[in-house]
Amino acid sequence: MRIDWAPPADGNHAAGHALALMVNDERIEAANRASFAAYLAAQPVLEGIAPAREAVSGMDGRMILHAGPPIAWASMCGPMQGAIIGAILFEGWADDPEAARRLAASGDVGLAPCHHHGAVGPMAGVISPSMPVWIIRETVSGRLSFSNLNEGLGKVLRFGANGAEVIGRLRWMASTLRHVLDATLGEAGGIELKPLIAQALHMGDEVHNRNAAATSLLLRRLLPPMLRSAASRDDVTEAVAFIAGNDHFFLNLSMAACKAMLDAARDVPGSSMVTVMARNGVEFGIQLAGTGNRWFTAPAPVVDGLFFPGYSTADAAPDLGDSAITETAGLGGFAMAAAPAIVNFVGGTPDDAVANTAAMGHITLGRNTAFTLPAMNFVGTPAGIDARRVADTRLLPVINTGIAHRKAGIGQIGAGITHAPLDCFTQAVTALAASVPDG
Repeated sequence: MRIDWAPPADGNHAAGHALALMVNDERIEAANRASFAAYLAAQPVLEGIAPAREAVSGMDGRMILHAGPPIAWASMCGPMQGAIIGAILFEGWADDPEAARRLAASGDVGLAPCHHHGAVGPMAGVISPSMPVWIIRETVSGRLSFSNLNEGLGKVLRFGANGAEVIGRLRWMASTLRHVLDATLGEAGGIELKPLIAQALHMGDEVHNRNAAATSLLLRRLLPPMLRSAASRDDVTEAVAFIAGNDHFFLNLSMAACKAMLDAARDVPGSSMVTVMARNGVEFGIQLAGTGNRWFTAPAPVVDGLFFPGYSTADAAPDLGDSAITETAGLGGFAMAAAPAIVNFVGGTPDDAVANTAAMGHITLGRNTAFTLPAMNFVGTPAGIDARRVADTRLLPVINTGIAHRKAGIGQIGAGITHAPLDCFTQAVTALAASVPDG
């Protein structure tokens, strides 16, 4: 008889010892119940839109935010460097790409993770002071979270493109689109995001790589107040055409809503619940509710997925972006059972989608009954990743992701399914155990 067994944490002695210390520790269990309850109770509401310098603390002066854990300019992947060059051009801090590159390398522009400022951004994740950001208020705690606006597909900043077309679109978004949306939200008042996400799950989205239903639902919610607003009809026509032509428009709101829900679960001493999973194209990083802002990192994987014609893994940048915040909140790859059509984009079969969702139930603290899955008899999505269970079982969180070309500006070259690296979780449980007093 053959037994398929391997030691917890891949045999990492320190992590195995930490796991042994935390098994059946009521302090850890109580902390996890508190974190998970706060996540479940969180109510993210779209409150407004404003330039980042006005909304996001610390965004005054020459500051640019990026996706994933901290990283120096010289170590950044091609798409992230390209996006930062584009942001510098957009802000008018340099007149051409080479001057922008020199400025970025000089250290005269501050660079920091979006997550350090309550924000999230897809792919390169870049946010600069003049860029408009969504403002989401979590109404239970009062915390704010932010995200930039989705540019659409093709040559876009988040993949490192920074040509005149990209900068022109960003300037239109910062002026016309922002003013229309600001006027619209002034008429509409707050828009609750959890009900929109829940309905989109019933319509075939998982609100990471598929947002077609969620974008349509958002536009339906925005149109009446947009038409009542003082925005000019020409500007409204442009804004509606832009949103309707971009199935991913809701993604950035989904990410900010997930950030709000997970931030509500933060800073609970002893909790092993994961509050962040993010990638910068070089490293994959996680944070726990019980260890605050500390990052636990490992090399970001290269995704082996479905590639557009003419591309392969040799062309791909390592995994990139803050959008894994959706999986961290029990959506995206954790809700694949809701979106059978997603397998046409990331690979596999509808049965694989259900199997991926079912597997995530083994490493999570519970189910989010606000987000139910029709294909699984309306059970809630598995949510509240427990770093202990990941390290113990070696069952890794699944992530649906787009694949960026390793060179700036070429754009998306495919999509696939990847997994968070185990080493992040072994580091995290070791640190958490050290933070909990004996006894």
